[in-house]
Amino acid sequence: MSKSGNTLLALVLGGAIGAAAGVLYAPEKGVKTRKDLSKKARKEQEKLVQQLKETRSSLATNAEKAKLTFEEKLNETINTASHKADDVIGTLESKLADLRLQNSKLQTRAKVDELKAKADKALS
Repeated sequence: MSKSGNTLLALVLGGAIGAAAGVLYAPEKGVKTRKDLSKKARKEQEKLVQQLKETRSSLATNAEKAKLTFEEKLNETINTASHKADDVIGTLESKLADLRLQNSKLQTRAKVDELKAKADKALS
């Protein structure tokens, strides 16, 4: 254990011993001391319960905010992806139309070349 750990342990142990000695040598009767301790314990318990309620409420609120933020960002991402997909599809359709036109021209040219070859063969 480190020096600071030993020091902390010594302070806590010293406090506990001091509290026990104070209770034992207190000028009040044991019944009154126990009642006082019981009241203090109940007050601390009530404080702890209240803090737990507040923490639970705060965590629930933060979780709901985080959920809403996540949903908003997810929707934005989906919308962006959808628009980009539309752009890609449009570009692909345009390229396909260009390829069809180019293919048609190539087929026409091939047919013309074939007919020309037949004509040249017939004339020779």
